[in-house]
Amino acid sequence: MIMRVMGEGQFEVGETHLNRLNELDEELLTALESGDEEHFRRSLGELLGAVKEYGTPLPDDSLEPSDLILPDAEATIDQVRQLLRAEGDGLIPGIPE
Repeated sequence: MIMRVMGEGQFEVGETHLNRLNELDEELLTALESGDEEHFRRSLGELLGAVKEYGTPLPDDSLEPSDLILPDAEATIDQVRQLLRAEGDGLIPGIPE
């Protein structure tokens, strides 16, 4: 799965890591619902950090389409809420059963 972190580039992340990313996504959703800025910052940082840890950066000149787009680390709670409205159920899609 190709994930773009806005302003930072694309990362190819294997499906074996999607469960962990979904857990971090759920934590981010909890932080958004609470409106707690500190919790939000920590959760967003952990999610983006995991994408970078588990993912392999693609070259800047790569023409691969992104499967999903994640906000950058400086995104506000309102910006992420708007992105979630556009995406639907969280930032990271669940694994089909």
